[in-house]
Amino acid sequence: MSTTSVTWWGHSTVWLADSGVTLLTDPVLTDRLAHLRRMAGPSPRLPGAPDVILLSHLHADHFHVGSLKAVPGNPLLIVPRGAAAFTARALGRDAARRCVEVAPGDEVEVGAVRVRAVPARHDGGRGPWSRERAAAIGFVVEGNSRIWYAGDTGLFDEMHDLGPLDLALIPVGGWGPTLGAHGHLDPADGAEALRRVKASWAVPVHYGTLWPIGMGRVRQHMFAEPGSRFAEQAARTSPETRVRVLAQGETLTLGPAA
Repeated sequence: MSTTSVTWWGHSTVWLADSGVTLLTDPVLTDRLAHLRRMAGPSPRLPGAPDVILLSHLHADHFHVGSLKAVPGNPLLIVPRGAAAFTARALGRDAARRCVEVAPGDEVEVGAVRVRAVPARHDGGRGPWSRERAAAIGFVVEGNSRIWYAGDTGLFDEMHDLGPLDLALIPVGGWGPTLGAHGHLDPADGAEALRRVKASWAVPVHYGTLWPIGMGRVRQHMFAEPGSRFAEQAARTSPETRVRVLAQGETLTLGPAA
């Protein structure tokens, strides 16, 4: 019996296993990232070498060079169009040979799984100090299940075209109390995104893990509560969807009838 499993390792780092293919999203495997510190959950412990890494955009909390270098094996790197040159400079020639650039609508087949790039509404630059730019994207992974990994995004009209889905991995928070709503989803907007994509299951991500050093007691509700608040909102707006709020390192397994 074929199943799909998803393990959340905090922030936007998710390990997916579907149809014999393993995929890792936006890996942050360290406990420290610039001014951010891992404030909840264990350090990620990958079960092995993934077949594919999905990189949604160039921001350092999604395209984390140190973590990418630490991932075992030689996974295929699927990156936004325009990001291959930065990937080569940051990760070296071997990684560049394994890099595939995609824009919304492009598809990549890996074994029995098809990965399709989809739009995202988010700034795609590396940061204000960098000239590196590539448009942010999300991904729909189609194998035994249809899974949307949103990356970082605000609401956009084309969300209606993504469903129906078996599983939606929806960002519902951030990494600091001043991050702001532009290009991001809070719990209410995350519930609206879920209503638009019509998923059977949903897992909230991008919250409750990284927080600025020295600000552990500042607006704690913005750190710890987005997942549960998203679940409460989704119960009202998408009562047909089953929401699972995972702890870091916890796995959700979907059967063939997901």
